[in-house]
Amino acid sequence: MREDKGILALNAFDPSRVSTMDAGLRDAVQRRLRSFGSASVLFYQEPIRMERADGVWMFDTEGRRYLDLYNNVPSVGHSHPRVVEAIRRQVGLLNTHTRYLSDVVDTYAERLLATFPPDIDQLVLTCTGSEANDLALRVAKLATGRTGFIVTETAYHGNTAAVTDVSPSSRPGQPLPPHVRTVPAPDALRAAGGDLGKSFATNVGRAIAELEQSGVGFAGLLVDTIFSSDGVYADPPGFLAPAVQLVHEKRGLFIADEVQPGFGRTGAALWGFARHGVVPDIVTMGKPMGNGFPMGGVATRTTLLDRFAAETKYFNTFGGNPVAAAAGLAVLDVIADEGLINNAQEIGGHLMNGLREIGNRHIQIGDVRGSGLFIGLELVRDRDTKAPAPDIANEVINRLRYRGILIGAAGPFGNTLKIRPPLCFTKDNADMFVAACDEVLREVCPA
Repeated sequence: MREDKGILALNAFDPSRVSTMDAGLRDAVQRRLRSFGSASVLFYQEPIRMERADGVWMFDTEGRRYLDLYNNVPSVGHSHPRVVEAIRRQVGLLNTHTRYLSDVVDTYAERLLATFPPDIDQLVLTCTGSEANDLALRVAKLATGRTGFIVTETAYHGNTAAVTDVSPSSRPGQPLPPHVRTVPAPDALRAAGGDLGKSFATNVGRAIAELEQSGVGFAGLLVDTIFSSDGVYADPPGFLAPAVQLVHEKRGLFIADEVQPGFGRTGAALWGFARHGVVPDIVTMGKPMGNGFPMGGVATRTTLLDRFAAETKYFNTFGGNPVAAAAGLAVLDVIADEGLINNAQEIGGHLMNGLREIGNRHIQIGDVRGSGLFIGLELVRDRDTKAPAPDIANEVINRLRYRGILIGAAGPFGNTLKIRPPLCFTKDNADMFVAACDEVLREVCPA
């Protein structure tokens, strides 16, 4: 039985608790609610008033520091001095749209495109990952002449109207739009043995057939290449390849959503799709692209972009502005100069080993999975039945918060801790987190 309450409901603050808070925090929460109302989203049973951040640490208004394992936006570290300086310098020179030639914009585009396979040779810059995915859907529909898309059951791809339609976790309990089909996440923990890649491709094939039979037609498969909202599924490397091959055989497009796994987070390469040995037709980017400065993008093949541009005159006023390009260049430089892809692989492996070790004494740890510094720690009631334990996960998250550690949840039941710290995370940081998890699980689930 699914209990998907939506991605924003996981560990969300309950406004009915306002009256139980001390006066200062209560006033701050009520101030937020007066302006943002029911659209406000705050985390934790007791929200945090943040003031500043540096590297892997965030600091509240009382000076308490928190180890950040949740926020993948500042991928190279909060307030990284090279990114800050690049933004400061460029905003003091020029910040405008891309209707004028600007060396920093063109240099960034060339540097970014050089990280992709040769077939992916053109770029459109946006302000957010949501805009990027929205544009990708439009390109795919025009290129194929069809409108049907396939996503995973708990996918999240953004928040425009079109992208919300292909984000089941944003519309819990609502029927799928007629042009959307879902397939189960590639969950090796609950798979009944066999070839995971083959079974995922079989499910995709079944969804393609349904779209074709309905008259909608099949335009593309859109997946986050580490399946983060579904609960983080990375292995075995290569399992996506059979599904991508089938997509192309059926004249559809493969859209790789790299908003979360991109820019070195998986520790294997700059892009999550590289672990699977596939070349997407369209790649979408966002969040970590500017290390906190809003930017996104779509990288694709010339033929696809030409087909789109022939019918649609797309222009994004702030997409690719010079300040964003400067931030993006600084991020690419820091990733390369500080060896952050290798660091993600090394520290991620160390962290997973530590979590597996404490799993030997905590039966609630049902699985530790992921790649690099994108890890899922699934909490269960029973390792035999693998019954999800979202209540344990929620208690662990909130107790870690009081220990100065920030983390979130994922998956249809919200029972998987989603671990994605800045890429400058160290062994000492990892050991601190593992020790805290060990202590909290002893408290929550005493033997």
